Amino acid sequence: MSDLTTSSQIDHLFNETRRFAPSDTFAASANATRELYEQAAADREGFWAEQARSLHWHTPFTEVLDWSNPPFARWFADGELNVAYNCLDRHVEAGNGDRVALLWEGETGDTRRITYAELTDEVKRLANVLGELGIGAEDRVAIYMPMIPEAVAAMLAVARVGAIHSVVFGGFSADSLRARIDDAGAKLVITADGGYRKGKVSPLKPAVDQALADRNGSGPQETVEHVLVVQRGGNDVAWTEGRDLWWHDVVPKASADHEAQAFPAENPLFILYTSGTTGKPKGILHTSGGYLTQAAFTNKVVHDIHPESDVFWCTADIGWITGHTYVTYGPLANGATQVLYEGTPDTPHPGRWWEIIEKYGVTIFYTAPTAIRSFMKIGRDVPAKFDLSSLRLLGSVGEPINPEAWMWYRKVIGAKQAPIVDTWWQTETGAMMISALPGVTETKPGSAQVPLPGISVEVVDEDGTHVGNGNGGLLVITEPWPSMLRGIWGDPERFVETYWEKFQKQGYYFAGDGARLDEDGDVWLLGRVDDVMNVSGHRLSTTEIESALVANEAVAEAAVVGASDETTGQAVAAFVIIKRSYLAAHSPDGLAQSLRGWVGEQIGPIARPRDVYIVEELPKTRSGKIMRRLLRDVAEGREVGDTTTLADTAVMSVISAQVR
Repeated sequence: MSDLTTSSQIDHLFNETRRFAPSDTFAASANATRELYEQAAADREGFWAEQARSLHWHTPFTEVLDWSNPPFARWFADGELNVAYNCLDRHVEAGNGDRVALLWEGETGDTRRITYAELTDEVKRLANVLGELGIGAEDRVAIYMPMIPEAVAAMLAVARVGAIHSVVFGGFSADSLRARIDDAGAKLVITADGGYRKGKVSPLKPAVDQALADRNGSGPQETVEHVLVVQRGGNDVAWTEGRDLWWHDVVPKASADHEAQAFPAENPLFILYTSGTTGKPKGILHTSGGYLTQAAFTNKVVHDIHPESDVFWCTADIGWITGHTYVTYGPLANGATQVLYEGTPDTPHPGRWWEIIEKYGVTIFYTAPTAIRSFMKIGRDVPAKFDLSSLRLLGSVGEPINPEAWMWYRKVIGAKQAPIVDTWWQTETGAMMISALPGVTETKPGSAQVPLPGISVEVVDEDGTHVGNGNGGLLVITEPWPSMLRGIWGDPERFVETYWEKFQKQGYYFAGDGARLDEDGDVWLLGRVDDVMNVSGHRLSTTEIESALVANEAVAEAAVVGASDETTGQAVAAFVIIKRSYLAAHSPDGLAQSLRGWVGEQIGPIARPRDVYIVEELPKTRSGKIMRRLLRDVAEGREVGDTTTLADTAVMSVISAQVR
């Protein structure tokens, strides 16, 4: 793919000239300073050791990094700590027990305010219940729950006893759940009867029962001994005596006396399965000390958390890595107060999220570009009805954010005041890797900007040679980092082959993303390399063409794929959603044709889409990622592939009908 650089001749779309420096007031009180980069550059390992020491270590570490057996890293390996103690007990012991940890909002409008003392009490009781159920160090526990406080408590209690959690998103099917339970060999499943989603109860316990029964001739599940169930939805559930336990029967009765035991820093903390893969699920394994160090540090400096005054809200579900690192572990390790919301952004009305920001005085808001673009589609008059003046920092995560969506976020949600941090990282990296530091960086709409202090990245060609500023290539991480994955559960060969084999000689980690360095050396993500299209010998990034489309006044969201074409090898096919405000004032007639011309003007004739399809929705996973392979099926006239990981499985039949 060394010819990725040929795209630079038509890169004119990314001549993004808008710049936004942090205000003097923001910079004056920001946690992050320019010195962090200097410290990390002078002594990278010493820098990470200093960040790790902000945690509580039962046994202090003397060794920082052991990279003697790459790619299997060991960080702070001779130190011992307890992850849950760091997120709970130490704040209570420091006199902050009365600080609110979770401001929980149910979809139906019910609320709970849970202090650090109360959450610690619940987690200690649950830890005692886990002990009674025979769960100890390195046992696996599957968590399949709605976004309720008990979900966070469950993760922390599992961590407290040194066991390993595998959180499975509550929207996954019984088959997906079974595959993950089997792969991890879970002894216990923690679930709820159901949770609220889009105005009605979405049942969970019935899916657990199905998953544990004989699935498609595979026989009953063999490793699970108990199922612990929270009562939330009030829906009827079947009950297996001896196996199933109600949370409300056992947790409140358990003793609240539980001493957090220390575990080695390399004790496994969790397995998280990456979605959307075919065949055997890929269980990404993270350990304790290094992960918690980078989770807490990045949350502190990128989100600029001031625990005594901020109200933080990361909208991710705990079923995704963002919900692990920036809902459960990072904010609680920092002693922050955060919002936890059970439902969807449009229930019972499209302004639900803005209503919650106003209600709780949210100061830091971290969400996905796909959510931002869906709000653009609805229009700015909805957020305008709410007081969003408490917001002082905005963040973006999940995929590259188009410059126009970035600008909308800044103007409409941030009132042109709040800095935006656009963060690049993955399930595998465990925590943020590339981002602006909000009190330091002059931001550029659409750019992930620079590696964080202590992180080393490069953009290289197929041979591993640095491409230099102004060029595009493959994004690699060149040095080990504390929160890095320690492997794929039960499959070390697959770990080496998937992430390290391509640049084995250089020792680089490569996870499949393309990127470009601008003239200043700042990073612009170009999406998955699998999504780069080859049109008449030119390598084009889907991200760039999508950004050009979203820059048009009519377009709220766009997804672009390369469809096979006899003449050009691949042709550009674009699927676009039109803004409601545009449709209210204009006819859609001829719009597809004019959008083709628009892309030609913005980027160059080579990028002009062969087809522009106007659709009402795009196929997205429940974490908000667009499933482009399904759109490729439609564009090439094939039968649409597996849709089980989609948030709305019906969306593809609607798109297929609109395209035909």
